[in-house]
Amino acid sequence: MRPTFSIIFFTVISGAGYGLWFLLGVLLLLFWPEIHHGDGLNLILFTELLTFGLGMGFLLVSSGLVSSLWHLGKPSRAWRAFSQWRSSWLSREGVAAILTYLPAVVLAGGSFYVDWLIPASHPDADLDSWFWMLTPTKFLGSILLVFGSFATVWCTAHIYACIKPVRVWHNRKVVIGYLLLALFTGALFAWVLTSISFGGTRHLKYLLPLIVATAVAGAILKLRYWRFVDEGPSATTGDAIGLGTLGAVGSFEQPHTEENYLTHEMGFRLARKHSRKLRRICLVAGFGVPALLALASLLLPRFGGVAAWLSLFAGMGGIFIERWLFFAEAKHTVMLYYGARNG
Repeated sequence: MRPTFSIIFFTVISGAGYGLWFLLGVLLLLFWPEIHHGDGLNLILFTELLTFGLGMGFLLVSSGLVSSLWHLGKPSRAWRAFSQWRSSWLSREGVAAILTYLPAVVLAGGSFYVDWLIPASHPDADLDSWFWMLTPTKFLGSILLVFGSFATVWCTAHIYACIKPVRVWHNRKVVIGYLLLALFTGALFAWVLTSISFGGTRHLKYLLPLIVATAVAGAILKLRYWRFVDEGPSATTGDAIGLGTLGAVGSFEQPHTEENYLTHEMGFRLARKHSRKLRRICLVAGFGVPALLALASLLLPRFGGVAAWLSLFAGMGGIFIERWLFFAEAKHTVMLYYGARNG
C-alpha cells in the first residue's frame, strides 16, 4: 500500500507519547510512596520530572492526532467517527484517545501545583501534607493513564490487524509490534527527560535495562514479521477467480487504461533490494544503536545525557523507517483483479 506521511507520523509520534504516558503512570504507581524523604527535595524533583513528562507526552500525542486529520477527505467531519465505537476500531481509538487526556491533565495539574504554585506562594509550606493529600488522586490517575494509553495503542493496532484482505497485517505480530514499539519509543523520550531533570536519575537503573530489553525484543519481532512477509503464500489472479488449478491465468484486457484510486493507493510496489536495505537500516539505527548506548550508559553514567539524545534521534529515525515499510510492503487482495501477485 502507498505509505502516507501523515499516518506514519501519527502512528509513530502518538505511539511514543502514549508509551511515555504509560511509563509515567507505572512510575507513579511503583515509586510514589518512596518519594517523600528528608526535606522534600526528592518530591520536588520527582514532580518536576512528572510535569515535564506529561507535557512532552501531551505534545507528542496531540501532534500525532492532529496529523492524522490530514489523511481524511474532510477533516471537519472527523467528529462523526466517534459515533461508531461499537463496530469500528478507528472510532474506539478516537474515544480512548480523548478519554486518556483526562487523567493526564489531572496528574499534570497536581504536579504543577506542588512543583510551582505551592513553593512560589508559600515557601514555608509543609510539602509532606500536600504529598499525602495528593496520593489518592495520583494513584487513581495513574491507573487510568496506564489503562488509557494501553487501550489507545491497542485500538490503533487493531485498525490494521482487522483488515483481512491485507495478509501481512491480519496477524498477532502487528498488535504486539505496535504495543512494543510504543513502549520502546516512550522509554527513549523518558531517558531524554531524565537527562534534563535530575529527579529521574535514580530510576535509570530500571529505565536503561527496559530500553535494552524492548530494543532486542523489537528487533526479534521485526525479523520474524519480515520473514512472514517474505515467506508467506502468494495468491494469483487464478486463485482469486477459482481457476488457479487450470494453470496460469491472465487478463485478456486490463480493467482500466490508466491509474485509478485503487491502483494508486493499493498498488504501491517496493523493490526487494530497497526493502532489504531499509530493513537493515531500521535494525541498526532503530534498535541496535539505542541498545548499545543504553548498555554503555550503565557502565559510564556521566555520558548518559549525550547517549540519551543520540539514542532518541537514531531510534526514532529507525522506527519511522519501520513504519514506512509496514505500509509499503503490505499488499491488498484487491490488486489481484489487476493481475498483480499478492504476498
